[in-house]
Amino acid sequence: MIANLIGGKWSQPFGRESLPVFNPATGEVIDQVPLSGEREVALAVESAAKAYPSWSASSVGERTQMMFRYKALLEAHVEELAAIVTRHHGKTLDEARGEVRRGVEVVDFACGAPTLLQGRTLRAVTRDVDQDYYRYPLGVVAGITPFNFPVMIPLWMFPLAIMAGNTFVLKPSERTPLGAMRLAELFAEAGFPEGVLNLVHGARETVDVLLTHPAVSAVSFVGSEPVARYVYQKAASNGKRVQAAGGAKNHIFVMPDADLSLALPAILNSAFGNAGERCLAGSVAVAVGEASKVLVERLAEETRKLRVGPGDQSAVDIGPLIREEHRRRVLSHIERGVSEGARPVVDGRDRAYLTGPGFFLGPTILAQVTPAMAVAREEIFGPVLSVTSAAQLKEAIAQANRVEFGNMATIFTDSGKSAREFREGIEAGMVGVNVGVAQPFAFYPFSGWKGSFYGDLHIHGTDGVDFYTRKKVVVSRW
Repeated sequence: MIANLIGGKWSQPFGRESLPVFNPATGEVIDQVPLSGEREVALAVESAAKAYPSWSASSVGERTQMMFRYKALLEAHVEELAAIVTRHHGKTLDEARGEVRRGVEVVDFACGAPTLLQGRTLRAVTRDVDQDYYRYPLGVVAGITPFNFPVMIPLWMFPLAIMAGNTFVLKPSERTPLGAMRLAELFAEAGFPEGVLNLVHGARETVDVLLTHPAVSAVSFVGSEPVARYVYQKAASNGKRVQAAGGAKNHIFVMPDADLSLALPAILNSAFGNAGERCLAGSVAVAVGEASKVLVERLAEETRKLRVGPGDQSAVDIGPLIREEHRRRVLSHIERGVSEGARPVVDGRDRAYLTGPGFFLGPTILAQVTPAMAVAREEIFGPVLSVTSAAQLKEAIAQANRVEFGNMATIFTDSGKSAREFREGIEAGMVGVNVGVAQPFAFYPFSGWKGSFYGDLHIHGTDGVDFYTRKKVVVSRW
């Protein structure tokens, strides 16, 4: 059984209850993950609290040198980490490599701590009085991460938090825990002191203890919208800072003047990359005006060329979904869409996918979708693209803004006027122009709106620095 990391020691939990960890491409059980309870979480928090006084007093230069060593180790193990991701998540190796690289970008950003953690000074704010502010760490902070990016999203959290002088308790997804374990091993190898990073496995009970433990000062979360809302409310009511990234229903607008040679591959990668299991997946394509005459046919033509299979095989474009129950859930969305009048121009419900080993589902395009249909409004989290239409851009923007989520939206156009109208009118925190996935680089915040995010300060970027620090203002007269 997989072990917890508490105070620098790998240990088995007190209870023996566990869940299977699968290889989604084969359906094979490859390990067991423990369901840690209150005792294990309390020990992890106590370990982090014990390490905090010494770690927070260390110099920024010391921390930075350790983080540079950690970055070098991650760079040296990119292929190993990618293989781990593919084995227990299912995404293709190319996608897994991209995930690891995106995570390392945040470590790279965290290495800028000597600049990022600087305060501000104003001499002579009034006669003979100076004013300064300094950044201080919060204490023990926690991160709760989802199954779909088992390496990248932990790296969004603990490197920046730890560089700010905090100590950390990580609760990775019980579905994909192996990536976080390897990250923790490399972290220790880089020379960080025991107790600075702790790792506890589990499910809801584990999360609830972290959300209510009095020694935890802040919680970072990425997951589904209902759970993000729950985490935000529960942790905030217990006096903690919270950043909780939730679900999405991202729209991709295609204008009549769009360059389809650019737009089509970008849309397919956005909709079907990572098997659609990402919160930046483009799940609704909106054909504006004359674009509706050609978009569905061209998308269908290119989608039929995509190959579904195990992520570790060459030339595979789409890997499996994470679990059989999740595949059934995605299938139910497709069936509901068809029952409401959508037309499956590419139907991923092929028996070849559904009866073989593994949790595969083919890419699906639903045409003639209207904004009122569930497939146009609800997060599916699978390889399903709904195509709607709008007479004008203003109508398309209004259509997207009626959805409860506001994570990402993109537009394909050659018109600066259309791009600006889109940028100003769309209610989403991450906006793309002629890109399929508008994912911010590490030095900008991952800034969802509406039901896609609960909290005030977003994950990574300068928002992350502000989230993991508190400011002390000093007013001096000498």
